[in-house]
Amino acid sequence: MDFGFTTAAYVVAAVLFILSLGGLSGQESAKRAIWYGIVGMALAVFATLIGPGSGLWLLSLLLIAAGGAIGVVVAKRVQMTEMPQLVAAMHSLVGLAAVFVGYNAHIELGRVMAAFAAAGVPYPVDASVLLPADTGMALPDFRGFAEILAHKTAVEVNILRVELFLGVFIGAVTFTGSVIAYGKLAGKVTSTATKLPGGHLLNAGAAAIALLCLFWYLGSGSFFPLFLMTLAALFIGYHLIMGIGGADMPVVVSMLNSYSGWAAAAIGFSLSNDLLIVVGALVGSSGAILSYIMCKAMNRNFVSVILGGFGGSAGPAMEVEGEMVATDADGVAAALEEADSVVIVPGYGMAVAQAQSNVAELTRRLRAQGKEVRFAIHPVAGRLPGHMNVLLAEARVPYDIVLEMEEINDDFPETDVVIVIGSNDIVNPAAQDDPNSPIAGMPVLEVWKAKQVFVSKRGQGTGYSGIENPLFFKDNTRMFYGDAKKSLDDLLTRIS
Repeated sequence: MDFGFTTAAYVVAAVLFILSLGGLSGQESAKRAIWYGIVGMALAVFATLIGPGSGLWLLSLLLIAAGGAIGVVVAKRVQMTEMPQLVAAMHSLVGLAAVFVGYNAHIELGRVMAAFAAAGVPYPVDASVLLPADTGMALPDFRGFAEILAHKTAVEVNILRVELFLGVFIGAVTFTGSVIAYGKLAGKVTSTATKLPGGHLLNAGAAAIALLCLFWYLGSGSFFPLFLMTLAALFIGYHLIMGIGGADMPVVVSMLNSYSGWAAAAIGFSLSNDLLIVVGALVGSSGAILSYIMCKAMNRNFVSVILGGFGGSAGPAMEVEGEMVATDADGVAAALEEADSVVIVPGYGMAVAQAQSNVAELTRRLRAQGKEVRFAIHPVAGRLPGHMNVLLAEARVPYDIVLEMEEINDDFPETDVVIVIGSNDIVNPAAQDDPNSPIAGMPVLEVWKAKQVFVSKRGQGTGYSGIENPLFFKDNTRMFYGDAKKSLDDLLTRIS
């Protein structure tokens, strides 16, 4: 096969990826969109394997088979509640791959330069005077990327070095940042915002070292400045994400998704791979746009997010007065019996308990009684954008009763009963009332304005982010303690 087929296949794959991203914006088209992505990726891999520079077939097929097998095992083992951690882990692999590909590009460049030097031919070539084909060198000895390098001029080589340098830098930041994000989401690393002494000055110093290494690398072409920059970038990724609080982790996952895309795009330029450039740009831009949308929804500064400068507070949080009042399934059932309008707010606790099917059954029974039942979804509910939407779709909850925050927030004062299932920060009035709260200024679901609020919660803990919630102490709030699935099972026995 020639390069023309590979180029055409890349164009088709790029179109399929664009269709996939577009389809994922709606629940009805999401399944079809996933198939677009699968077909596009399969076509891209096939075109690459048979395209220019192809070789090492056995090794390539073995690696693809091994990767596919690992993917199947992981997909079967990972629960929906662990999807945020899985996404963060996948981002780390993309970043690590960008680092390795960048290092390989550096090694290949050195190999080509050594071959030209051995033949007594100046390199990089001057395209106006000398082309590699005129050197008498055995260029067919070069394969794939090395053959592309052999045709580069001095200016093109410097551009290549900048590209691979950026790819390695962004990849290294993405790798350690994603590893820390995984640790925070999995509970293996503290979810509180933590910075080393010096804070942002350390990040600025590491960034300055990386910039100096760029000029050093362009001047010398040696590996050491590239390696030193990698160490600085690894530190930046670690320190940036450590400095972000648990309440903001959904934005972090989206941000790291963007970083991984830009890393792939930068490496695509290094490899002269058009599809990698297009896909990386798609992922990078869509991740950045999503991060921006989520920052607006949380009243965060986008630049501050990128720099890891949020998640802390200016002073001590307000003390919460009062006590939590518990209720049981009978109390909740009695309130639902008298209610005409009900709003359900799902959160990560519902995902942990895998209670989405119980929630869907409760919804069907209440609607069969003629009651209005709707769902209120906060943009960062759960630990991943769209987390709750996926769970509700899995349980076959009708799409038309699943509403976003801005669509339903004004309706709470006219709502008879609100049932909060495993949510904390997204229904926390401290965001509006306490300027020192870590979530101060974040738009929240104003459930406390409803006539009655029932909170399904395991216990009296503060939850993942460690922020106390005054909602639990309000006069119109009752705590429905216990595992969400078991609590709803008990409630369903009382509702026909």
